[in-house]
Amino acid sequence: MPPSSSLDAPHAPLSTRSDPLAAGFAMTYAGVIAFIAVVTEGSFARAADRLGIGRSAVSRSVQRLEDQLNVRLLSRTTRSTALTREGDVFYASCHPGVDRIVQAVDEMRDLRNGAPRGHVRVSSGVGFGRNVVAPLLGEFRVAYPEVSVDLRLNDRPTDFTSDRVDVAFRSGRLEDAQIIARRIIPMQMLVCGSRAYQATRGLPLTVDDVPDHECVNFRLGSGRISEWEFKVDGQVRRFLPRAGLTCNDPQLVLQAVLEGQGIAQMPEYLVCEFVRSGALVPCLTRLAPDDLGHYICYQSRQHMPSRIRVFVDFMTARIRELDLRCLPEAG
Repeated sequence: MPPSSSLDAPHAPLSTRSDPLAAGFAMTYAGVIAFIAVVTEGSFARAADRLGIGRSAVSRSVQRLEDQLNVRLLSRTTRSTALTREGDVFYASCHPGVDRIVQAVDEMRDLRNGAPRGHVRVSSGVGFGRNVVAPLLGEFRVAYPEVSVDLRLNDRPTDFTSDRVDVAFRSGRLEDAQIIARRIIPMQMLVCGSRAYQATRGLPLTVDDVPDHECVNFRLGSGRISEWEFKVDGQVRRFLPRAGLTCNDPQLVLQAVLEGQGIAQMPEYLVCEFVRSGALVPCLTRLAPDDLGHYICYQSRQHMPSRIRVFVDFMTARIRELDLRCLPEAG
């Protein structure tokens, strides 16, 4: 009896060596997802909470993935979990692909279910977030009740990838070419003092007068103290005045100035109501820099989920409608 041909033999799986799709299917996707969750959350326990499964299930999935790859991806101790060199390479390759899968699922949900829904993680500087963004969130939630917002206030630079941020509000000058930045409104910086301070000490008439005054400085999230900035004869001039008080919260800087402890350079949105009421007196307004702005930032316009798109559009429109300017013209 002649030997059976391949056509007569029972159906066998295609070789994973010749079929990349079959090779990918053979790899446990649960392991990849578990691995990325562990790296993102920093521990197996937090990864389990995020995925809604037991810690042992996460550990088994990662172990199975390592066995299939025949490589150690994570270095585990009783106190910490860290990427190995191979794990770092694997994470860098896998993470964008998983993000695209999650994005595709979210887009399909948006198309299927109509109204925007889901979670938007938002980052903002403390002052702008507390005084401008946060007061608008109630109105946004009424308009889009199925979109939840996680607002995080921090004055350090936002890392969209590691912080898993969808939208960030940034102020000043932007130099990050990897993100999309839409300018919402100009950022006017005003040197102000209280009426009481003006009555006893006066206010600087030139930039060179500033060191003769009591100053209040602002410490950035990076730990660096923010320099005061002016535009003199068309050139930007920056310097850091000696200060009797330095705070890392813009609200505390404002409070100190209102109490007459000194003068400070602060963003216009923070001081406008006090300038209008006469509690604060601005000075050196003609020397304020004219190229700063408040921006709303995101990673890409392409395939943007509707929940992020409506948040960006809503905030851009509503912030532009706010009366945040206390000086119609600098001067």
